[in-house]
Amino acid sequence: MLQRIREEIIADPANRASTAAGLQPIYAAHPAARIVLIGQAPGTRAQCSGIPWNDQSGVTLRRWLGVTDDQFYDPTLFAILPMDFYYPGKGAHGDLPPRPDVAPRWHPRLLAELPHVRLTVLIGRHARKHYLPGSAGANLTDTVRAFRDHLPDRMPLVHPSPLNFRWHTRNPWFAEEVIPALRARVHAVLRPDIDPADRETGG
Repeated sequence: MLQRIREEIIADPANRASTAAGLQPIYAAHPAARIVLIGQAPGTRAQCSGIPWNDQSGVTLRRWLGVTDDQFYDPTLFAILPMDFYYPGKGAHGDLPPRPDVAPRWHPRLLAELPHVRLTVLIGRHARKHYLPGSAGANLTDTVRAFRDHLPDRMPLVHPSPLNFRWHTRNPWFAEEVIPALRARVHAVLRPDIDPADRETGG
């Protein structure tokens, strides 16, 4: 079914220009995935390479999660579902936002094929607004500060872009509280796959 959905995304008339240009949708989904990462949309580098989060933001995100590159790109561990599967284009002040109809149309179908997901990490304001509609009255900072309200199954984060360095300077609690809690939850979800010996030792 996941392959069929992918073929439908590629054939979707809304993606005709990207398909005609030889571009592929940038996401990863496997039935065994335990964690879903929902970000904004692929940038030009990810779109051209076909590899999501293959930039400095991805390096930072993997550090926050406390996982290696191999773990991050293992689709049986992490599903990667951005709010748009294609680079949305350049705007007057940076990249355009993800197209608003992509996630509502395709995410439910993809997520229905991922029965083992135990944690959804919501990265940035677009993912937060879509998946935490009850937080619409709060800004992203307030939502992330209240991350404990959404555990154990969801975790809101700011975007790991290097451009957010001023935000991190103003909000040291993120590194002190959010990142350790994120790593602890990620490791709790993934540990049976990271260290198979734990199954035998009970560690």
